[in-house]
Amino acid sequence: MCGIVGIIGNTPVAPQIVEALKRLEYRGYDSAGVATLEYGRLARCRAEGKLRNLEAKLSQSPLSGHIGIGHTRWATHGKPNETNAHPHATDKLAVVHNGIIENFRELKAALEAKGVRFETETDTEVVAQLVTYEMRQGRPPVEAVAVTLPRLRGAFALAFLFNGEDEVLIGARHGAPLAIGYGADEMYLGSDALALAPFTDDITYLEDGDWAILRRKGADIRDASGAMVQRPRHKIPAGSFMADKGNHRHFMAKEIHEQPEVVGRTLAHYVNFSAGRVELPFELPFDFKDLKRISISACGTAYLAGLVSKYWFERLARIPVEIDVASEFRYREAPLEPGELALFVSQSGETADTLASLRYAAAEKLHTLSVVNVPTSTMARESAVVAQTLAGVEVGVASTKAFTCQLTVLLSLAIAAGRARGTLSAEEEKELVDALIAVPGQMSEAMKREHDIEILARELSKAKDVLYLGRGTAYPLAMEGALKLKEISYIHAEGYAAGELKHGPIALIDETMPVIVIAPFDHIFEKTVSNMQEVAARGGRIILITDEKGALETGLDTLATIVMPSVHPVVAPILNSVPIQLLAYHTAVFMGKDVDQPRNLAKSVTVE
Repeated sequence: MCGIVGIIGNTPVAPQIVEALKRLEYRGYDSAGVATLEYGRLARCRAEGKLRNLEAKLSQSPLSGHIGIGHTRWATHGKPNETNAHPHATDKLAVVHNGIIENFRELKAALEAKGVRFETETDTEVVAQLVTYEMRQGRPPVEAVAVTLPRLRGAFALAFLFNGEDEVLIGARHGAPLAIGYGADEMYLGSDALALAPFTDDITYLEDGDWAILRRKGADIRDASGAMVQRPRHKIPAGSFMADKGNHRHFMAKEIHEQPEVVGRTLAHYVNFSAGRVELPFELPFDFKDLKRISISACGTAYLAGLVSKYWFERLARIPVEIDVASEFRYREAPLEPGELALFVSQSGETADTLASLRYAAAEKLHTLSVVNVPTSTMARESAVVAQTLAGVEVGVASTKAFTCQLTVLLSLAIAAGRARGTLSAEEEKELVDALIAVPGQMSEAMKREHDIEILARELSKAKDVLYLGRGTAYPLAMEGALKLKEISYIHAEGYAAGELKHGPIALIDETMPVIVIAPFDHIFEKTVSNMQEVAARGGRIILITDEKGALETGLDTLATIVMPSVHPVVAPILNSVPIQLLAYHTAVFMGKDVDQPRNLAKSVTVE
């Protein structure tokens, strides 16, 4: 979740870029940099650490160019030092980048085979070298970018500045946000409207797959196919930037669409992308190999994230896991052994029942580890270890991006536990890490099904009751789907293990009952299909969420099939969160409900 700023101005832009980057500090960063054209030639200034370090260097060696790009970096590939700081540059261009280029290794190998030499450990330099290579083949900047973008896989935003081109900036987005600002003979690029607030209130939000050529008089916007497109311009009222919905109708929609970016940012905190392994950003006061049991406690959506992780810890690390709703954990007086691990999950870090459970576990002398989104929260302060999710501020009451970031952290912890306990080989760990790295890009692809999901939601809005089914990690995801739907649409919904269908819920099924089945193609797919056949035989209206192979193998008529990208089965719950969130959101919107502030609910439950 790095910060990007670009300006084509009429005065020196470096001070403006630094000012804009300060407004993006909330995203977190470990280095910063600026590149401008000085008399038509590229010049850079970069610094490790906070923006004040960059400002100090600029005061010693000012940049006076009237066009430039800037960046605050959260390290993903390579150490957080000045060498790896953005902008990255060649003799042809400078580039800044937010997100992950998941196929950077193969692209880098292909370039090295052609004699290209690399100076850094980052995936960003691959982009710079790809465009540079095309320019050395005679392509002008716009054409070089046009042929490079389709080769990149992942979720990312990019901004390019070209040597000798003082009238051109190029920006591109695929899964990570990027906005254009309009001024008087000046143009701006920013990761969000907040960065551009000091300069303009006239904003265009690029849509996924868009890229734009900025010149002083305006911007030409192209879609992923290269076709020229028009995108709406928005006047952002003064004072509204801190609570900006972007081009979304609700905060919940914005937060759903932020997931490729924030999941990528969270991954960067826990995964060494180059080495293909999990590297936890904190010291543990225990060794996973010594643990005999993990106790997990949480509430609501966070509880369901913990329930998914039970499957992961037990399967990948072979650690028995007990999980409780936090409001029950203390009162059932379970026997606890000093030295065991108690793990707590909360978006706010202030959830009363979860906090009370943490204090109970600490009093019993268990190691306490909390997965929280707010590092200054009470739970964070009182836990022995804090595993922060980097979802950013979540305004919508129904949790979306916090949930997928919780899953990302919990899977990283499970992989680390598996390695420590010797139940995962280095090759198996790399396979899982590579699958995790691909998730942000796959989430971006999943968003492209939104129009079909919106149409389906109109049908779902007619239902009085909805059943969600799943097996394995899809079971807690079915419960999460049902929770999302009832939270914001007020339609009664229940999530069940598909194997439990015959033990009661099947009595509810008739021609009016929508049954949403989450069934990625995995080792238990055929078992889930047998449950779907039971639903079909009783006239149930099946909505299937699966992948391409699952859609081909099902062999049943459905009301609708939502086809997700094919992924490693272990990471499927993270990806399949997207369609269940979108389905709930669009159902509630169609029904005219207040999706951001549903009745009777609060964002943080601070009383028992």
